Formats: sequence, C-alpha cells, structure tokens
Amino acid sequence: MLKALLNPGDEVITVAPFFAEYVFYAENHGGRLIAVPPTSALLPDVAAIEAAITPRTRAILVNSPNNPSGVIYPASAFVEIERVLARAAQPIVLISDEPYKALVFDDVVPPEVPPLVTRSIIATSWSKALAIPGERIGYLAFSPRMAEAAELFEACTFTGRVLGFVNAPALWQWVVAETGDLVIDVAPYREKRDLMYEGLTRIGYQCVKPQGAFYVFPATPIPDDVAFVRMLAEEGVLAVPGSGFGMPGHIRISLTVERDTVVRALPGFERAFRKAKAGQT
Repeated sequence: MLKALLNPGDEVITVAPFFAEYVFYAENHGGRLIAVPPTSALLPDVAAIEAAITPRTRAILVNSPNNPSGVIYPASAFVEIERVLARAAQPIVLISDEPYKALVFDDVVPPEVPPLVTRSIIATSWSKALAIPGERIGYLAFSPRMAEAAELFEACTFTGRVLGFVNAPALWQWVVAETGDLVIDVAPYREKRDLMYEGLTRIGYQCVKPQGAFYVFPATPIPDDVAFVRMLAEEGVLAVPGSGFGMPGHIRISLTVERDTVVRALPGFERAFRKAKAGQT
C-alpha cells in the first residue's frame, strides 16, 4: 500500500500510540512517519492531525481497535477526519488498519469507516480474529467513493507482486474461504482484560480501559518507561516500553498469556510500582 502511495520524502501521519512497525513501513518506501499525540483518552486529536499536514502528506494511518492501547476510535473521530481531508490542499487517503476489529468487549461496535470517510482504504487480516498471528493473510478494501480507487487497486496489485507477495499461501486461502466470519471466543480475553485493568488501577496505575484487542497500556509511575520495564523484569514481569509505540511513559502488557499468569503477575506489578514511587520521594 505505502509503496503504491509514496514518493521519496512523502509523509504518513499516524496517531500515538501506534504499532511500532509503522515507522519501518513508511521508511522502507522512502517516506517519513509523522506521529501526533492523542487526547488524554488516547483518541485521535484531529486538530493535531490537521496541523501536521504538509504539502508532502499522502496518507493518514490509524489503527482501531488500537495496538497497544485497545482503544476503539468512535465514528465522530472519522467524521472529523473526513472534514480535514476535504479541506486539505492535496488528495490524502485515510488507511484504517483493522486486524483487531473482531476482538471487542462490552458490546462496543467499531464504526465502518468507508461510509464516513470518502478517501478511505481498509487494511485487515484474519490473523487476530482466528488467533493465528503468524499467518499474515488478509486484504485491502478501497472505498468505491474514491475517484482513483481502481487505479490505486492496480498500483497495489503491482507493488505487491514486485515485493514478492505474488500469492497468499494456498492453504490459508482455503481456510479463510471456509471460516467466513468465524471469530474466536473473546470471553477469555475480556476476563483477562478485567483482571489486569482492575488489578492495575487498584494498585494505582493510570490506565484507559481497553475496549478491544488484547493489550493494556498503563502509564508508568515514573517518566522513564524503559527504566520501569527493567524494574518489572526484576520482579519477574515482562512488558514492552511505550516509547517503542510513540508514547514514552507507558508500557504495553499483552493478554495472550494464560489467566493464571495474569494473576501471578499482579503482585510483581505492585512491588515495582511501590519501588518506583519510593524512589521518587
């Protein structure tokens, strides 16, 4: 997709926190990733997105349900982005990255983006919905309301071929044809989300409650998230620094472990939290 869109020096805007590989996706094709901070609720700050647009901006890339925060962007955010794109001096596309769309909690329904944003492209895969994250088989969908949809489709087909992705693995083409809209049971993820979120907030961590995906993204009790990850490791807990996702001062916690692992980890999270707070006094 980005190889079809970008010339060297072109820019892609995204919203922090973002999937760490976005940086490399843009740079691999001669572009630059421009990250803008979110609101306090980890939602898109649309005014900040608009302020970041330059003559080199070619795309806005968003991920909802979000990795690493689990936040789901509401329809209102996409309505505002549509207005921004209408005011832009050059054509800009919105790429909505949606591999976690089927993994949602609490009866939240992620909005359908193409009816809200004229120049929109959906990128998704079955890897999360079927709990096979190593199998990168999915699709791109182009809004038919975008005037150059057919040309962009052809460009992506060609760039996919020259990058070596001529055909998806034949086995998984058969699998996804049979599975249709089948989705794994999200109840175990929801239970572990509740255990982790409630445990962390009880300890004192500040955290936006995830609405989807399988991560929790709390703020760290000290500004240096890398140092805090080391403190957690000393307590036998592994987490990823938020700085890798464009948001220092946070950590990403994965909920793909067994329930018992979540339960056993919470005392370690508490010990590290108390140790970090004590070090600040």
